[in-house]
Amino acid sequence: MISVVIPIYNEEEIISILHAAVAKAMAEVHEEWEVVYVNDGSRDSSLQLLRDLQLEDPHVVVVDLSRNWGHMGALAAGLRTARGNAVILMDGDLQDPPEVIPEFVAAWRQGAQVVTAVRRSREEGRKYLAFLFPLFYRVLGMLSDYPIPLNAGIFGLLDRQAVDSINALREGNRYLPGLRAWVGYRNAIVYYDRHDRVGGEGKLTFVSRIKYAMDAITSFSYKPLRVSFVLSGLSLALALLLVVLGAVASNSMTMIADNVAAAVFGVGTLVLACMGILGEYVGRVYDEVRARPLSIINNVYRVSEAAPARVPQVHDLERMFPAA
Repeated sequence: MISVVIPIYNEEEIISILHAAVAKAMAEVHEEWEVVYVNDGSRDSSLQLLRDLQLEDPHVVVVDLSRNWGHMGALAAGLRTARGNAVILMDGDLQDPPEVIPEFVAAWRQGAQVVTAVRRSREEGRKYLAFLFPLFYRVLGMLSDYPIPLNAGIFGLLDRQAVDSINALREGNRYLPGLRAWVGYRNAIVYYDRHDRVGGEGKLTFVSRIKYAMDAITSFSYKPLRVSFVLSGLSLALALLLVVLGAVASNSMTMIADNVAAAVFGVGTLVLACMGILGEYVGRVYDEVRARPLSIINNVYRVSEAAPARVPQVHDLERMFPAA
């Protein structure tokens, strides 16, 4: 079986179009399949529309989360629920084209255990994102202590062995493209063109994207901490230089005071920046120590079951965070 995991948050406008495109792509792979839609606390009619799809297509599995947990939480729930020998991850806004799925499956049949979809081009209606995404990938490439394929999101395929390895990880602040590369296994790359949204508005806010970027950097790099150490030395040298130049250039006490004030302000700014970087790491350590789950599943709806399958939460936590 091949599973397709798709997080859904307020996508009532395109759910029917999305499922039709996924079903068409899966018909071309000639394998048993399921599509796991993860309702991430939608406030519109998305959940009901997904339940209605089950009346028409028995391939549909609906995971209903207890509330909105965010992109990584929804994907984690989908990975725990998917039963396939291979699992395909994609977004629910049709920016990831389902017609690429047969290429993933072909690479998997040839022995790849991780298939990464890398963007050749990107259509983006929001112009600021068209600028920020390439910038983010350049920064991540420079900072990462581990090689992560750039211009790649969650879109791709994971073999069951890779899925089990990711499900066994205990970290809560996740950057899935990085974890997909970190677990290793035989990898293949498929290039594609990313589309703009078919309908509706993007659900991730600018602040959410910043947090996602910080998760990516802090999860796979210590370089920001090392850079803050270097900056502290440079700020001290700069402060001393300004004081000396002020004293040499003029005997005026006012000029010296101005230079000293500028030096103190510059050093203070760098200190605060370094503390902010340290705080990002400390905050994530605090999250990991609490060991809270990435998401909580309320119900899992399958066509073969007369009633929704309520997931025991203790069992769910044990699977996510096995005892050391």
